Amino acid sequence: MLCGGAASAHAADSSFSPAQRAEIVEIVRNALKTDPTILSDAISSLQTQAAARKASSALETVRHNKAQYGESTTDVVLGNKNGKLEVVEFYDPRCQYCRKVLGDVDHLIGSEPDLRLVEKVIPVLGPNSVIDAEAIMAAGLQGKYVPFQKALMTDSSAPSLDRIRRLAQNVGLDADRLLKDMKSPAVTTALSKNLELAKAIDLEGTPTFIIGDREIIPGAASESDLKAALDRLRKAR
Repeated sequence: MLCGGAASAHAADSSFSPAQRAEIVEIVRNALKTDPTILSDAISSLQTQAAARKASSALETVRHNKAQYGESTTDVVLGNKNGKLEVVEFYDPRCQYCRKVLGDVDHLIGSEPDLRLVEKVIPVLGPNSVIDAEAIMAAGLQGKYVPFQKALMTDSSAPSLDRIRRLAQNVGLDADRLLKDMKSPAVTTALSKNLELAKAIDLEGTPTFIIGDREIIPGAASESDLKAALDRLRKAR
């Protein structure tokens, strides 16, 4: 098949004389000058196709590794733990877009009783992200993932361990234990695994939402966008 295609292409190319090929090039050049959107439309189409192929490949990875993406014992699950509408969110606690969608995600949980939201923290924005991600996961070991996550991601003070301690105490955590747990195998292993899973689907930024095994939404999706995606998932079930 490949050899046949190459032969056909060569035959077609050799059927034009040098003058004819030059004329074709000139026609294309003039068309682009007359309507430059031809090129931008072509580039946009190629980018759309590439994004679709990438999303398809990522979703195939999710389907073949369902237990790791949505059913791991180390996952933080919010909403209805037995819900049929599963969404996986990858986020970095230092990411401004992740902070922006925090309220929308919270509202979504409250308005969708069948939503099972799996949260995967990935520290991708440097050392301060690592500290915050470790602290959030460590808070989960004391059963206070949600209040500490909200306190941390809505706090605008400079990142530091003193800040972690203060916020931990404010939400009723054992701050000494939290600081110790931040470096525990349970926390570091879970974060490493989350990063591996993000890399496996070629995740490029946060937040990223995986809607069931049917759709990937990158970026700061609004509550209405997420609701629409859940409606599509619901209809597909």
